[in-house]
Amino acid sequence: MQELSQQELRDKVNQVSEGSFAVFLYTPLCGTCKVTERMLDIILTMKPNLPLVKSNINFLPHLSQEWRIASVPCVVIIEPGKEKQYMYRMQSVDELYRRLIPLVHQE
Repeated sequence: MQELSQQELRDKVNQVSEGSFAVFLYTPLCGTCKVTERMLDIILTMKPNLPLVKSNINFLPHLSQEWRIASVPCVVIIEPGKEKQYMYRMQSVDELYRRLIPLVHQE
């Protein structure tokens, strides 16, 4: 999973017309974030072409306020022409998989 800075993430969001993607927001000392990242790694093993990036929310002061991030871990789904979807409760790999699999580009 590629790690993006605030500017890189902002640039990617501005280019969302090129395709949907998800952002995993975390902090390094968050235990629940580590569990969520492991679940996302399992999904990426099954679907390596899943458009998923991550960012440390400690380095996203403007975006976290702009997006009104309530807590971490948070997975933000960004799709062209749609409102951002925020996931704060990651109960299982299966649930995450079902929410993220539509982002895989059809070839």
